Amino acid sequence: MDAKPTKTKFHFQISASSGVPIYRQIMDQIKIQIATQPWDPEQFLPSVRQIAEDLAINPMTVSKAYSLLEKEGVLEFDRGKGMRVKKISSSQKNFGERQKDVTPLLKEVIVKAHQLALKREDIFSLLEKLWREHPHEK
Repeated sequence: MDAKPTKTKFHFQISASSGVPIYRQIMDQIKIQIATQPWDPEQFLPSVRQIAEDLAINPMTVSKAYSLLEKEGVLEFDRGKGMRVKKISSSQKNFGERQKDVTPLLKEVIVKAHQLALKREDIFSLLEKLWREHPHEK
């Protein structure tokens, strides 16, 4: 008998007035939570229906977010069980592809830092601190 997959507790904060589409907000928050939490390969995300109910939104919005994250290689669908975080080894993507994946996020950080009048040294210091605290750090 297969063990029942565990569901991961995600916390979403959706703002209809932010100007960012709700599906995009969900995608961004899933990526952030994946980056900041340790993941067990047997952990599954909440169902589309569950998130839609919790946030009082259309299930198609959640489905779109999940589908796009699956196309990006962030999530994978396990038939009969649901969506889970896709484990990608560094050998599956070459350095250039991995660097290309992170560049847009770093550009967003730079823009936000400028908007908040933060110094480069402060951002580097914070990044270094977060890097050391990350649960996957070896």
